[in-house]
Amino acid sequence: MWLNAIDHIQVTSSPEAEDAMLFFYGKVLGLTEIPKPETIKANKGAWYVLGNIQIHISIDKNPDNAASRRHICYLVSDLQAFQKHLQAHSVEIIADRQPIPGRDRFFLRDPAGNRIEIAEKFTNQENDF
Repeated sequence: MWLNAIDHIQVTSSPEAEDAMLFFYGKVLGLTEIPKPETIKANKGAWYVLGNIQIHISIDKNPDNAASRRHICYLVSDLQAFQKHLQAHSVEIIADRQPIPGRDRFFLRDPAGNRIEIAEKFTNQENDF
């Protein structure tokens, strides 16, 4: 096998949504910000870490995020409690239209329109993916 792991995921933001994106990822989602290399600090955005995976927010003058189905999926241990937390921050929840066996989930869009899936896996499932 050639691939060993996922190192990072990059999501894009327009310059106008940058402050909202940094608040959303750092405060609403509660991700830990990590320093960007000196060579790219001037490019704006931020880097965060969750476990062994980094999430990079990059600035793009013309992102077309709202039309895309690409997404990151974050796992949570209590889907309903996290949904209430998001709603307390006025995050719009998008219902799951295509259920997947073994998990409950919903979707949302970050302030720049990037699609995010939030899922809770059921325990003792045959297809644990």
